[in-house]
Amino acid sequence: MTHTERQAHTKWHLPADRYFDPNPAQRRVARELYESVTGLPLICPHGHVDPRLFTDENATFGTPADLLIIPDHYVFRMLYSQSIPLASMGIPPTDGGPVEQDHRKIWQIFAQNFHLFRGTPSGIWLTHELHEVLGVEEKLTGDTAQAIYDQIADKLAWPEFRPRALFERFNIEVLCTTDAATDTLAHHQAIADSGWGGSIRPTFRPDAVVNLLTSGWRENIDALSEVSGITVHSYQTFIQALEERRTFFRRMGARAADHGAQSAYTAELSPGEADAIFQRALHGQATPEDAHRFTAHMIVESARMSIEDGLVMQFHAGSVRNYNQPVFDRFGPDKGCDIPEHSEFTHNLRPLLNKYGNDDRLTLIVFTLDESTYSRELAPLAGHYPAMRLGPPWWFHDSLNGLQRYFQSVMETAGLQNTVGFNDDTRAFPSIPARHDVWRRASANWIAGLVVRAIVDEDDAREMILDMAYRLARRAYKFDEA
Repeated sequence: MTHTERQAHTKWHLPADRYFDPNPAQRRVARELYESVTGLPLICPHGHVDPRLFTDENATFGTPADLLIIPDHYVFRMLYSQSIPLASMGIPPTDGGPVEQDHRKIWQIFAQNFHLFRGTPSGIWLTHELHEVLGVEEKLTGDTAQAIYDQIADKLAWPEFRPRALFERFNIEVLCTTDAATDTLAHHQAIADSGWGGSIRPTFRPDAVVNLLTSGWRENIDALSEVSGITVHSYQTFIQALEERRTFFRRMGARAADHGAQSAYTAELSPGEADAIFQRALHGQATPEDAHRFTAHMIVESARMSIEDGLVMQFHAGSVRNYNQPVFDRFGPDKGCDIPEHSEFTHNLRPLLNKYGNDDRLTLIVFTLDESTYSRELAPLAGHYPAMRLGPPWWFHDSLNGLQRYFQSVMETAGLQNTVGFNDDTRAFPSIPARHDVWRRASANWIAGLVVRAIVDEDDAREMILDMAYRLARRAYKFDEA
């Protein structure tokens, strides 16, 4: 048998105690802790799965390429880094230019380059999806590509592989989407009207109307006026419209709001200053400094709103969005081109925390892409302020190594109860159980290390793994109150 033939017939091998420490004592404890939580439901409080998948019981994922490649920027980002054009991956240009329509060709390119994902979190997730979710036994290669495509395509036609069926198979207790402030939530309403029992909740995301330099900002304000029923012509009416939308999102089941900003800078403007900036924006005259100050002010205002209406406040800072300008110009946002930058929290968050950080009616969950801030700034802040909690590793750091660095950097100072468990933060629905599995295994391994060093005993360890796998997220996002 040739090397190519051997490759074509290699089977997946996923050991039951994968990712655990090689030390036998730690490995034993980690395995026992992990097995104690494998049956727990998944809490998915923050992510970007399209709610349209669940509006109809007969909805399908489409083709294998629709399922695993086209919606997942982790996948096509890696392929693009190796000079594989986005259009060849089925990503359509915004100008209506040519895009590959043959999903078998897309799949073949993906399979021939599957080796690019070796040792990456995407490789771990994809392997889990193919083997554990889709039942693929042979490794994906260029030689096995078309047979595996046929196998997956056949399964995707089965009722048990439709989105709702997989939601139930994955044992998801609640799944939260991320929705613009101007979204009518028609798809969420359709899910509710269908009578299906799955819990799909919206999350209020106002960035496109808060960031004055967002492309199409003026049109977004017009849309906000329309959906809120409040004509937005001033800062005061802008706030009224946002509050009305938050009320509507809460009625539709929302438990959280989500705010993204490049900087963690917060500041408070007087009503007159805020309106002057807002008026300049309405007339197309806002400057970058205007936008910077207005966003900083609106982060503080959003904390005030969260205290009043009870929505958990998520704050993601440190991403330079759409960094690759030619790709953004041709393909639009969310195409794997966002890059982390240095962040500062101690001084930037102080105005918000001085005003609201001591109010335990606020739950402020902070995420960062700058790991250097974990032990220096974020863990001490979360370990002091009643309102603040530290979100799990985000985006480039939700990996085995990233999780380990997080545990080592924050837990001693912040304390486990000032963190919020895990969220999968994904657009790729079938990767959800894989991502949670990695978190649970990494958590079990970290706690087991504490046990073998006699830092905690096994009774405490069992409580800790329950918190990390399930209870912290459920409590932080107030699903206990639902």
